[in-house]
Amino acid sequence: MYDLIIIGGGPAGTAAGVYASRKQLKSLFITKDWGGQSTVSTDIQNWIGTPSISGNKLADDLKGHLEAYAGDTVDIISGELVTDLKKTANGYEVTLTNDSVHSAKAVLIASGSNRRRLEVPGADAFEHKGVTYCASCDGPIFAGQDVVVVGGGNAGFETAAQLLAYAKSVTLVHRGPAFKADPVTIDKVLAHENMTGILNADTKEVVAEKFVTGLRYQDTMTGMEHTLPVTGIFVEIGMIPNTDFAAGVVDLDAYNRITIDPWTQKTSAEHVWAAGDCTNVKYHQNNISAGDAVKALEDIYVTLKTK
Repeated sequence: MYDLIIIGGGPAGTAAGVYASRKQLKSLFITKDWGGQSTVSTDIQNWIGTPSISGNKLADDLKGHLEAYAGDTVDIISGELVTDLKKTANGYEVTLTNDSVHSAKAVLIASGSNRRRLEVPGADAFEHKGVTYCASCDGPIFAGQDVVVVGGGNAGFETAAQLLAYAKSVTLVHRGPAFKADPVTIDKVLAHENMTGILNADTKEVVAEKFVTGLRYQDTMTGMEHTLPVTGIFVEIGMIPNTDFAAGVVDLDAYNRITIDPWTQKTSAEHVWAAGDCTNVKYHQNNISAGDAVKALEDIYVTLKTK
């Protein structure tokens, strides 16, 4: 019986693992892969303390940091996913993809999420060659260039706002008849002189040679097709939280994100905390995820050790 099981090997899970070791909480750390979503980025410029780092290097650094501190306190299982989380008389039980079962008094879920992919010709072939899923990671690379954001929700408009700081122009395309972001956000972003919003625009193809040169879309009202001459395509069409295994234990919102108390990171279930992209916090970034996980560990320690 562990004190704590930590699920996830991104910035949130790894930060939690390091703090669990420092606080001498006997823990089991479980991850399929290290680094989270940022492994897709070749140049991350907003990981605090490091002006520039690749996603793969960040993953290696996270792994190395936890391994350096784990000692006899944190046991690490990598290459496996949690398939089931169950409440027991003494705490919680997790089942892994290798059918092993492990128990703990408490659980921290930092399982992250996956970005919904743009499924049109050219999107996969030109990822990292103009197509990107992380504006905070890759945005500065496109300074002074014309770029497009695919998506009409809050995430799409927040991405556009970030890009307006350095891009020559930003166009946001949304296939629906109305944007889905908060009205105040829509008005504020579209008011920028270098910003354009296009509705009823169904993305059809990423146009490219060696790198992206444009995005082709169809006007769903007229049927006409148009090509935007851009060098960067930022995709913000939704996230898929990795929370299925916990659905019967903790409360989820309409998007299957784990609902938490932002003061403590506690979930609806006793002795279960969550942090990072699998939660319903407003902003999702590496630094925020790591900080929220540290917050959770502080609360977990107080809860388990100071009764």
